[in-house]
Formats: sequence, structure tokens, C-alpha cells
Amino acid sequence: MVSPAAHPIPVRRGHLREAAEKLEQATGTRVEIIGGALVMSPSPSGKQAGIVIDLRDTIRPGLAAKHEAYENVSVPMPGDPDDYSTPDLTIGPRSFKDEDGWLLDADAVEPAVKVISPNERLKGINEKTAWYAAARVARVLQIDPRTGTWSLFTRPGEGEYKAVVHGRYSEDVPLPEELGGELTTTGLPLYSARPGS
Repeated sequence: MVSPAAHPIPVRRGHLREAAEKLEQATGTRVEIIGGALVMSPSPSGKQAGIVIDLRDTIRPGLAAKHEAYENVSVPMPGDPDDYSTPDLTIGPRSFKDEDGWLLDADAVEPAVKVISPNERLKGINEKTAWYAAARVARVLQIDPRTGTWSLFTRPGEGEYKAVVHGRYSEDVPLPEELGGELTTTGLPLYSARPGS
């Protein structure tokens, strides 16, 4: 797990971000810098992208006026803008729409939503969750269309989340009222048994 004290800072600041930007331009693949390492994510399948759209459309009407739902906005590790992750969906301040920057501070994220890809490995999922905890993102919601389940992580501290609630599709995700209250997962699709089929 990544803890704030043990968080690796790249020796040559700025070079990783430059490499990430060049990779994104050359491949069209989303690139993040997690714990000082470049992490490439495959382009989402139609089903994965559709789940993100469905979640955004479900959550937006219930948001308090000060919040907005953003797709593919990057969140930096506090104190290190060269280390960042890009959730599939991020709830943050509506005022971010007027900013020229592309990084949304971790303490403004409420929550970060990650839709697990068909071939994602448990190690990568756990590392990303630990990264968000180290960045002190208040809530992370993981949706797993491989199994039809979800997990809501809260209370970050010491490089991990101190609380987690698990549920299955059709069970509502408990969110605060200003974030729309109970988030329905009814109707979210499962991936096919074989990706690509």
C-alpha cells in the first residue's frame, strides 16, 4: 500500500508527465502516473463507457447546486502534481468548469468513481485504491461489471480506507444527501463471459 510518508517522488520532476502526455497523444490511451510509475489504461469498451454515462446521468439530477459530475478529470497526489490518477467519473465543485487547469484537488473530489475494466487485475485495483487513500480522496466508488458488485470506500487514513461497504447490482449505494442520496445500481449491465464477445 502507498502511504503519504512512503510516497515516491520522481527524481526528475516533470519528465514523467511529459512522457505521459506524449504516450496519450501517440496512442490515444489514457495514461496516469501512480506512485511514480506510468500506468496505461486500455480504451474503455462500449459497455464500460455506457456504465459511466448511466452513472453520471443517474447522479447529476440529485447533486447539490455546488457539485458537478465530470468524466476523465485527473486528481493529483497532494503536493505532487506529477503523480495523478484519472477516475472514470468524478464529483467535484461546479466551479471547476470555469478553470483552465486539468487537475482537480483530491480534497475537492466527492467521490471518485472507477468502473473496473474486463481484464483488470486485483493487484492493480488494490494499488489504485491505496493511491486514492494516500491522496485522502474522501470516497471512492468501484463498480465491477465482471461480478455485478460495487464497493464504496470511505474514511481514508494511513494509506488505506478505514471503512468499506460492499453491495450487489440492484442494491443502492449510500451517498450523502448533497450527492443525491441513495445511488441506484439497478439496470447496470454485466460484461459478457468473454470480453469482446
